[in-house]
Amino acid sequence: MDTPAPIKLSLQPLPGFRDFYPAEHAVRTYIFETWRRVCRSYAFAEYDGPMLEPEELYVKKSGGELVGQLFNFVDKGKRAVALRPEMTPTVARMLAVRDRDYKKPVKWFSIASFFRYEKQQDGRLREFCQLNCDLFGDRSTGGEAELLSLAIDLFRAFGLTAEDFHLRVNDRGVWDDFLGARGIAPERRPDFLQIIDKLEREPRAVSEPKLAEFSVSWEELQAFLAEPAPSFGPLIAELEARGLREFVRFDATIVRGLAYYTGLVFEVFAPAHGRALAGGGRYDDLIATLTDGAVSQHAFGFAVGDVVLEKVLRAVPHTRARLEESVRAASALDAYGVIADEARRPEALGLFAQLRAAGLRLDYPLAAAKVGKQFQAAEAAGARYAVVIGAEWPQVKLKTLATRTEEACAAEEVLARLGR
Repeated sequence: MDTPAPIKLSLQPLPGFRDFYPAEHAVRTYIFETWRRVCRSYAFAEYDGPMLEPEELYVKKSGGELVGQLFNFVDKGKRAVALRPEMTPTVARMLAVRDRDYKKPVKWFSIASFFRYEKQQDGRLREFCQLNCDLFGDRSTGGEAELLSLAIDLFRAFGLTAEDFHLRVNDRGVWDDFLGARGIAPERRPDFLQIIDKLEREPRAVSEPKLAEFSVSWEELQAFLAEPAPSFGPLIAELEARGLREFVRFDATIVRGLAYYTGLVFEVFAPAHGRALAGGGRYDDLIATLTDGAVSQHAFGFAVGDVVLEKVLRAVPHTRARLEESVRAASALDAYGVIADEARRPEALGLFAQLRAAGLRLDYPLAAAKVGKQFQAAEAAGARYAVVIGAEWPQVKLKTLATRTEEACAAEEVLARLGR
């Protein structure tokens, strides 16, 4: 009987997925912590939902394009399920369940992983992390200005300026008027808006035949796009009061591809890189659709993906420096314990435990090592201080590695000397 050939295991991640080694994880942590800090400054509360949802949640609520990108399967309970490709349907479902438990407006954010089965390309992976920010129970211009301001400040927090990005804003109502005047039925409008959503990415030769299916010519479309912007006066006034007017401009080609958007939509765009960094809009009908009208809430939100954001941050010199500093800071030690006399290891371990309990980042040799090699390890780890335990115990030597200065102190004084 032939022996089956051994299975050759690939050591690489699946296509479109990532490993996060310590340096890459430090960058991701820096991005996530920045997101959290800014969202909390706007009084947004963090939430999360399940990674696996009923497939139907996306089939009916997110438009046809997204359905083909689902990681979907039938589970052991014979339920059709999918890994979440986005958060909006999940948060709408969650709020619909406990709508009466929360005073309006509700301001929530989440940072989570998402999955889309699509061809990976520059800036697009099959698994990615995303910040989602949503405001429920508010239909005011002030609420829309709040979300746009949050989006702007999220990018400014990384050091990006108005020269690096701006918001392209539109209202889906503009297109409803355009399509209604041409007798295009509401159920066909999402397909038309898919064409507009891809207008910048597809050549005219591809878009023009698609427009013809709706009896809209290329010249007719271009004339419409050249028309003056609709009035966003109150919204602009809100942003001017916040000192953010320079970040916003009108663009009728911004429609957002998903079918559930109902009003104001926008993208955060990086012109030097020719790509969107974030996007969102108003989706007032989604919760009512999910609940067959039992619960209805105004809703406005947006999402920021980590893949494209990191790519842009690495391309801009001053923001790249911040990323590099985040890696150094993640691995740098407050102190390194140098055990100069192995007979004093028990006392050294006790002191090191106290220092760690006080919040210091500290490492030390796990086995006996020459003192010179221990100091080399301390410098390689980026430690600020070396805490030297030797035959002089309970006297301890503190060495500032950057200046090579050294002082002696009692063991119980080490924590105070290290500034904690």
